Amino acid sequence: MNVKFEKVETNTVKLEISVEAEKFNEAVKKSYAKNAKKYNIPGFRKGKAPMSMIKKMYGEGVFYEDAVNICIEDTYPQALSEQDIHPVDYPEIDVVDLGEGKDLVYTAKVVVMPEVVLGQYKGVEVKRPIYPVTDEEVMTQLKSTQEKNARVETKAEGTVENGDIAVIDFKGYIDGVAFEGGEGKDFSLEIGSKSFIDNFEEQLVGAAVGESKNISVAFPENYGREELNGKPAVFEVTVNEIKSKELPTLDDEFAKEVSEFDTLEELKNDIKSKMEKTNEERADREFEENVVNAVCDNAKVEIPEVMVSKEIDSMLKDMEMRLKYQGLDLPTYYQYTGSSEEKMREYMKDTAERKIKADLVIGEIAKAENVTADDEEIKNRAEEIAKQYGEKDIEKTVDLLIKAQGEYIKTEVVNIKTVKMLVDNCKATV
Repeated sequence: MNVKFEKVETNTVKLEISVEAEKFNEAVKKSYAKNAKKYNIPGFRKGKAPMSMIKKMYGEGVFYEDAVNICIEDTYPQALSEQDIHPVDYPEIDVVDLGEGKDLVYTAKVVVMPEVVLGQYKGVEVKRPIYPVTDEEVMTQLKSTQEKNARVETKAEGTVENGDIAVIDFKGYIDGVAFEGGEGKDFSLEIGSKSFIDNFEEQLVGAAVGESKNISVAFPENYGREELNGKPAVFEVTVNEIKSKELPTLDDEFAKEVSEFDTLEELKNDIKSKMEKTNEERADREFEENVVNAVCDNAKVEIPEVMVSKEIDSMLKDMEMRLKYQGLDLPTYYQYTGSSEEKMREYMKDTAERKIKADLVIGEIAKAENVTADDEEIKNRAEEIAKQYGEKDIEKTVDLLIKAQGEYIKTEVVNIKTVKMLVDNCKATV
């Protein structure tokens, strides 16, 4: 086999591969053995006719197409390895020359992994975010716990007031016609929660049990459903029941009931401590992301469109899986949001490009810094993944993960170590 290499454009190469006549003839014989049964030749049982007879009746090149495929399957991967080429798409194959007793010559034009030109990646100056916890945030969290422990009782008399829970039946109409998704029975609506659109909740204030009334509202322009966006609507509403909430007093007794602490002050301190930890973890994640972004900004790489398209395909599949767990699918999601696959792909394009660039740059830095992953590190990462999935037999799951996704896990470990190296070597500012 002989291979000629040519760079035809950015991220695209063309290989001219010559396969010796002897090997091509062997491939023709394999094609004959594989396909002989397809041909009926008078005087011969099906599949027993000699190759020469089949060629005479069906043409000299009757077995060439399959023989070419056999040769390509054998020689194309070998040519990639010899030339150290890493394709990101299927090749565009063009047969240049073939025939009885001749070398098979074909070209393979293919998009390859882009070249990454690194800029400064050590000592980059990056601002570290800080998220202090305020007393107001602690109080908001405390009041949320208070709300969860509120006592709800049915009001024996009176009307709907702000803060009450109105149990209602409702049906919505646009231009006098009921619309899909605009009806509910015995729906519990907290007045003042802003759960419903426009001033729906405010118009229920003052209504008594058993009372029916029409509520006029307008859907927001960007509501997310084309048939509802910006449309005025009328809801027929009946109040079935009114419930009031009684909030517990925020004191030491409350702290004892909802936590392991004896005083309200101890509970507040615990809430603050947990919020500070959460904020610190958030700051760490964002700082790491900022470091990677800064390093990527210093690097140059032209990303092939096919890589972006494949990344978006992967993002859409992930989105489809998440929607499936919610009982939805992509067409339904597009319908409710007024979107489409074309719009979603365009929306995802920037994220896909940034992710691809980050992966390429980190991978290139890992090579430059000779960052590696040993067997123990790969095993430890596999254990982390197994625990995330809640697997009971960790050891068995680890073995399966390493066998099925060993190279992926290895790359992941190398990338994690590389990013940590970048973070450790940056100049953090505040």
